[in-house]
Amino acid sequence: MTDPIRLLGGNGSPYSMKMRAILRYRRLPFVWELRTLATRAETAHVKPQVIPMVQFPDDVAWRVDSTPIAQELEQRHTERSILPDDPVHRFLADLIEDMGDEWLTKAMFHYRWFYAADRDFASWWIASDNIPAAAPLEERRAFARDICERQVSRMPIVGCTEENRPVIEETFARTVDALESHVGLGNYLFGTRPSIGDFGLFGQLRTLADDPTSMTEMRRRAPTVVHWIRQTDDLSGLEGDWVTSDAELPQAVHDLLAICGQAYLPFLAANAEALENDAEEVRMTIFDRPYAQSPFRYQVKCLSRLRSLYGRLKGTDKARADALLSPSGCLDVLAG
Repeated sequence: MTDPIRLLGGNGSPYSMKMRAILRYRRLPFVWELRTLATRAETAHVKPQVIPMVQFPDDVAWRVDSTPIAQELEQRHTERSILPDDPVHRFLADLIEDMGDEWLTKAMFHYRWFYAADRDFASWWIASDNIPAAAPLEERRAFARDICERQVSRMPIVGCTEENRPVIEETFARTVDALESHVGLGNYLFGTRPSIGDFGLFGQLRTLADDPTSMTEMRRRAPTVVHWIRQTDDLSGLEGDWVTSDAELPQAVHDLLAICGQAYLPFLAANAEALENDAEEVRMTIFDRPYAQSPFRYQVKCLSRLRSLYGRLKGTDKARADALLSPSGCLDVLAG
């Protein structure tokens, strides 16, 4: 029997939930381990200290960052791929995944640490996943206080401020509205099987469906999405197909591309420009509302990667992609 992949993560981590769901869908043998105080010593040397961490049975090195891990899985295993066969659909799936990882995550972080009920819930959840039940109760309480203070202090760094709250909450609303129009049992963005784009959204929404304020709003606004999240958590029993290249894509894809074109990609471009000009702040208008935050170097890499993936499309594939990307405004940034 092949040794399993080791997946080290947290139940409250959107990227951990994303990776676990991918491994389940792909039917790859793995063991799921909570990253607790007991396992931190083993991975203290890993940089950066983020979860999930993945270790393949033939390599002692730990991988971090869910997107490169998912792409490495594609190189190691061909069965039950999460990359659509059609090159255009594959690019769109990559774009939507990146938006989920880097833009929708602001909604996850905002709802979790902005509202008092969510802060209490999340900090105790994380503490409960790190501190053994046999430990003194005050140890768990102290851990919860520390994690809450640390995360709340980081909110302005990632753009989760009162000024940006309308844009962030609008992003969440538009995302679940788009999915509510299409998803359900066996319905995914590019067919009856999930793509990397589906999993990128799922990771953030899995957490948003648990935290009190966003959970209540999602149940009110998009009840089908709530059940789709539960279904997507373990799709090991699903069989499905990709839509054909000439098929009409669901409105959900166009609506998600609109979020990319009106919010995420313009932010990536403004962020890159701010760093190039040594500016201390990215300041722009999104959804007719002001948005500002400190620039991030990692997201320059995201823009470069997306432009590179777009640049690989040629001939009729590029023409098809342009026709899908242009109405949303995505093309203005990707071709720039």
